[in-house]
Amino acid sequence: MPLSRLTARLAAFRDDTRGNVTLEFLLVFPLIAWAFAAVFVFFDGYRQSSVNLKAAYTISDLISRETGEVDDEYIDSMHSLLQTLTRAASPTMLRVTIIRWDKEDNRYYVDWSANRGYLTGLDDDSVVTLKDRLPTMPDGERVILVETNNTFQPSLKVGIGDIDLENFVFTRPRFAPQICGFGMPCSGEFS
Repeated sequence: MPLSRLTARLAAFRDDTRGNVTLEFLLVFPLIAWAFAAVFVFFDGYRQSSVNLKAAYTISDLISRETGEVDDEYIDSMHSLLQTLTRAASPTMLRVTIIRWDKEDNRYYVDWSANRGYLTGLDDDSVVTLKDRLPTMPDGERVILVETNNTFQPSLKVGIGDIDLENFVFTRPRFAPQICGFGMPCSGEFS
């Protein structure tokens, strides 16, 4: 008799469905919470990447319209603009380089390069490493190369670490054949 009573109670417990929703919710809740946090972090990362790219294009466009001399103060203001536009939590880096194609030598040359945050500017030797990323240009043509970089740091730990957001944007000068500055003359013939 006691064994049949115990079996009956176990069967009744097994068949009782009250509280199943609460138990299932407790089992699934951590996964749902992680999914919401991950969606937030991924969206924020893509948003930051998009903002960085738009800031790089803005700086490139501003420099392309310049008809006066670009100096250290101008580059400092572009770096400040980059920081303001991106509102990044990590330090931002900016490198502006004027690159010229020489058909006779079949290579790119650097007219001038200025940077804020990068270790060095580009020179004639280092621009060769970017050859595959630069556009095809006619002889003597110049482009403004703007490189930006900062690190996206996720606000929540959802399985991704810090991500470097690098941008590489080039634009032709609009109103002059050359953007002068840093030893490049503002008047006369440009080679």
